[in-house]
Amino acid sequence: MTTPTTQRVQKHRDALRAAGMRPVQIWVPDTRQEGFALECRRQSRLVANDANETDALQWLETVADTEGWK
Repeated sequence: MTTPTTQRVQKHRDALRAAGMRPVQIWVPDTRQEGFALECRRQSRLVANDANETDALQWLETVADTEGWK
């Protein structure tokens, strides 16, 4: 037996598929996990003085469309 919520979700998914979209599942790190922030800092320090990283960040700032961001 399907609930009204299940039916509504299925209708929405069907509409997205009809529009040419498809679902994709993405697994990302759990930012709530103990040690996550520490690992971010560790990795950031590894590339802090890397010339390629500096170039990449400068390029991103140049091409980023941040108009309207708060």
